Formats: sequence, C-alpha cells, structure tokens
Amino acid sequence: MTEITCAELRKLRESGAAHQVIDVREPYEAEACSIGGVLIPMGEVIDRISEIRRDVPVILHCKSGNRSAAVIQALESRYGFSGLMSLKGGILAWSAEVEPLNCD
Repeated sequence: MTEITCAELRKLRESGAAHQVIDVREPYEAEACSIGGVLIPMGEVIDRISEIRRDVPVILHCKSGNRSAAVIQALESRYGFSGLMSLKGGILAWSAEVEPLNCD
C-alpha cells in the first residue's frame, strides 16, 4: 500500500493538481474536524464505490491511518483499484504537522 505524507498532500493541494481526498471516518468524527474532501464512512465505501475517482490520485484518510489502509487493501484486491494512497498518520498527523485541529 502506498502512503502519502502530510507534507506531500499539502504540496499536492497547493499545486492545484487534480486529486480526490476521501475521509473514511464516521460522520460524528468528521463533524468534529475535517481536512475537506468527500466523506464516505468505511462501512459505506462499497455501496458508494462509484464516487471514488479512477482518473486522478485518490488519498484516503481516517484518524490514524488504519481504517484507510484497510479500505485501500479491499478496493485494490477486490475491485481493481490502483494508485490509491493512505494519508500517513491520518488526520492526527495532519493536525500535528500541517494545521492544528481539535479532533478530540
């Protein structure tokens, strides 16, 4: 599985290059703090698979990186996705390294 660091995602966003960010946390978690992107909770990913783009880099994130890694593994092994990336350390790392957020 490929990971992207917070610094790399920040550069990607600043460059204006096409990409998609997907938050696989639960709605209550996203309400507390968010880095933007599409909210598709882990349990809804398969039902909403058509929302995941295949034409641009796709970065999935959760709180720490575990759920996004599991989702990527399933999408790649069962549904033929490639080029998916997990945000290393999740939103907790983003809050610590890029933009302080109150995610508690």
